[in-house]
Amino acid sequence: MNIFKSHFRYNKRQRNGIFYLLALIAGLQVIYHYIEPVEAVNGRNEKLLDLRSQIDSLKKINRRQQQIFRFNPNFITDTKGYSLGMTVVEIDRLLAYRKGNRWVNSGKEFQGVTKISDSLLKILEPQFVFRKIKKKERFKSSKVVKTKLGDLNTASAMDFTKINGVGEKLSKRIVKYRKLLGGFVLKSQLDEVWGLDASVVKKIQSNFTIKKKPDIKRINVNLATFKEVLSIVYLDYDTTKKIFNYKDSVGTIKNLEELNKIEGFPIDKYDRIVLYLHAK
Repeated sequence: MNIFKSHFRYNKRQRNGIFYLLALIAGLQVIYHYIEPVEAVNGRNEKLLDLRSQIDSLKKINRRQQQIFRFNPNFITDTKGYSLGMTVVEIDRLLAYRKGNRWVNSGKEFQGVTKISDSLLKILEPQFVFRKIKKKERFKSSKVVKTKLGDLNTASAMDFTKINGVGEKLSKRIVKYRKLLGGFVLKSQLDEVWGLDASVVKKIQSNFTIKKKPDIKRINVNLATFKEVLSIVYLDYDTTKKIFNYKDSVGTIKNLEELNKIEGFPIDKYDRIVLYLHAK
């Protein structure tokens, strides 16, 4: 028993040595568990650098996407015009202007043609880039080719686009309005097509003729219903009401010229209104 105990009897120096050894082992364990190896730190730094590089690349792409790309406003399409904040009317004005082979060469000229607001011009003008028009091109654009294309009432929308200043949308409006009228009886009815300016109307009138007047079904003003008279393109609700009030007061309208006696009747449209009415 004394022999067994003798192995655990150490002097002070030996005990200190054992303590320092245990402290060293514990310290090494702490370093191993809580301090990353140099390789791990280096690997993590490399990943961090890669991540920063990707972020920088994304920032560059975003800056490129935010750049304003300059363009020639003479070649604005419907889609481009919508994206710029222009209205349908403003876009149509530009397209009609360009159909005449005419060019805008400044922001103010662009505004003069399209009638866009000052605030929108201020946004768009820095993006505009204009090309110089050669003298030959200007001379060529000033020429108006006059070719008889046929009957105003049988021409297709494509036929109308051959006239300088008439684009696809305007040509479709002409055909649509012709259908609403039942056919053009007077060349001056072209003035009523929304979007056609006087110069373009003259070009159409000089290239088209009314070979045969349309067969318009005329309505008896004394027998027609309110809805039937209101359907006439030149009459609105108030004017139609005045016609019926007048008819009720006189009993029977014997002559269409009596309509001019009605207070507030659109006398300037009389020659067109009577194309759709009769009093027999």
